[in-house]
Amino acid sequence: MSGVPASGAPSGATRGLSRPAAVAVGPRRVSLWNVANLLTMMRLVLVPVFVLLLVHDGGHDPVWRAFAWAAFAVAMITDLFDGELARRYDLVTDFGKIADPIADKAIMGAALVGLSALGDLPWWVTSVILFREIGITAMRFWVIRHAVIPASRGGKLKTLTQGIAVGMYILVLTGPLATLRAWTMAAAVVLTVVTGADYVRQAVVLRRASLAAARQRVREGRPGGGA
Repeated sequence: MSGVPASGAPSGATRGLSRPAAVAVGPRRVSLWNVANLLTMMRLVLVPVFVLLLVHDGGHDPVWRAFAWAAFAVAMITDLFDGELARRYDLVTDFGKIADPIADKAIMGAALVGLSALGDLPWWVTSVILFREIGITAMRFWVIRHAVIPASRGGKLKTLTQGIAVGMYILVLTGPLATLRAWTMAAAVVLTVVTGADYVRQAVVLRRASLAAARQRVREGRPGGGA
């Protein structure tokens, strides 16, 4: 006898051998030392390097200002890649969520304050931009339990325009290029104010909608009404 039933169906022993045992797979652990986080760390390290290059030899030497611009440009370029890499290759970590926005604000804030301290950029421009950036970051935390405000196209355009404008101010430019950078910074300030106001509007609308939905759930006796 072959041990196979007449119906042709495999025996219980044969079935047990033909099917691989199930393997329990736990949650994927992402290393802190991944490429996205390393780029963020590099951007944080570049902040003091950039400041030293910007203010070296009185802060007005064209050569050292060019070196400072190179450090600023590297920081801006890595900002474009670290978040995208983290999302595309599932490298998101708690460290990255915290450090990435800090690195962004640190390099831009250092550039604005440094340029104003050197007398190259009016303090009111620095104040408007920093007030907007810090305020919007605080507002995101204010509404985060109700909803997440995604980055808008206007916000991305604002970031790009700010980076170009500040980069042009870091370089020692004269003539038509100096006029162009002034207009570019003016555009950056306008975008900063307009997109900031739009983010505030979105935050208020989302929070009101979330609270209204929570009250409706309470009235209907459904769970989750404690938002």
